Amino acid sequence: MRLTPAVVLWAAAAAFATGFGSLSVLRHLAFNTGRFDLGNMVQAVWATSHGDVLSVTDLRGEQISRLGAHFDPILAAFAPLWWIWPDPTMLLVAQAAAIALGAWPVFLLARKHLRSDRAALGFGLAYLLYPPTQWLALNEFHAVALATPLLLFAFWYLDEDRLLAFAVVAGLACLTKEHIPLAVAALGVWYALARGRRRAGAAIAASGVAVAAVAIGIVVPHFAPAGSSAFEGRYRAVGGSPLGIVETAFTDPLLIVEQAFDGHGIPYLLELGLPLLALPLLAPLAALTALPELAANLLSSTRTQTSIHFHYTAAAIPGLIVASVLGAARFRNAGRLRSLVTAVVVAGIAANYILGAIPVWRAFPGGESLASREYRVTAHDDVAERALRLIPDDDVVSATNSLGGHLSERRRVLSFPVLDGADWIAADETRPGYADRIAPLATSERIRRLRLDARWRIVFDEDGIVVFRKR
Repeated sequence: MRLTPAVVLWAAAAAFATGFGSLSVLRHLAFNTGRFDLGNMVQAVWATSHGDVLSVTDLRGEQISRLGAHFDPILAAFAPLWWIWPDPTMLLVAQAAAIALGAWPVFLLARKHLRSDRAALGFGLAYLLYPPTQWLALNEFHAVALATPLLLFAFWYLDEDRLLAFAVVAGLACLTKEHIPLAVAALGVWYALARGRRRAGAAIAASGVAVAAVAIGIVVPHFAPAGSSAFEGRYRAVGGSPLGIVETAFTDPLLIVEQAFDGHGIPYLLELGLPLLALPLLAPLAALTALPELAANLLSSTRTQTSIHFHYTAAAIPGLIVASVLGAARFRNAGRLRSLVTAVVVAGIAANYILGAIPVWRAFPGGESLASREYRVTAHDDVAERALRLIPDDDVVSATNSLGGHLSERRRVLSFPVLDGADWIAADETRPGYADRIAPLATSERIRRLRLDARWRIVFDEDGIVVFRKR
């Protein structure tokens, strides 16, 4: 087989999918995934495969639809795969493979606009090397991660004026989370202004806004136990609801600016832009398609949203990568373009060394070491695995977060310390999960009381792993 740039790209994408899929699986086997969030997705897929579409157990122990937390009905599409491969690792491997596929539309766009297969390969590799792309592949499993490749394909099809194919992939992207339709709407604005397709672009933008309004304003509140999204509290400082944020933008715009560009916002934007040599600034219309995601993150009071280490970059990555390609297209001189593409790849490698998710970097001076030890399966993890085998698949169990990620393939699974209806309790005292947070004192006190409770019998107690069975 001739080693063309396209072949090299597919080899790199396969290596990405294999490597990050394997790391995700190891991270799960090492009990570094949790009931929130992997277990929640697993339960939704498992329930769907058993005929109870998108049913999950919330933090209070109530059975609700997954749509009451997020509008991500695309999870139901994994039910047939669950029949073939009924294990949480299926979702992790599928996510890594899907993200890797995003390199292909990047290659196609770059080949078209830069008129060079080698330049296209360079930007395809830059996408795979981009630290937010890699962290996205390792952040447990989230349906919204699928939006990254889907939006990249949406860019390609729009750029080719293939509106039917665009509608298919954009429609699928809208099913990954409630705010993704706003990214699709931004694509419509780009299409109208950058490509001069005013009517089609306006129709896409209007459709995206309408779908987002229905998802955010009707679907999620309808299925949510409290009648409103639990995540609105993250935006309380700037108005809470989407309409409240718009009102704040008009009545107190300085507050919006202060919230967005605080001590976390600016470093976050630099970590997104510098690995791409700030090229998105040269194609601002394409870069603005990342604005809905960036605005949602910068205005939130939840600090994980202004970090490249989580799934909150999923809808920003496509716009920033495509804007980098279109920004590079401004360099008409072939020699300068080759130098620029080389610089982009070198910057990608350097940024990956400093910020990326590849655990080997911790062995070198200045290399990123975050989470680099989360992929080692220890003797403690073997003990936990042995303990969880005692719990029947059909029984209701209350578990601390790290154990809950391995116990979610059932109709009802509770988050410790909720015990209502539980037949079993599984707790890891070395990872003191209390609901969806770490709380050592509260967890320790609750387990101490359970040890004295005559209604519960200890059936396993080893290396900090405790399993109780109801008498």
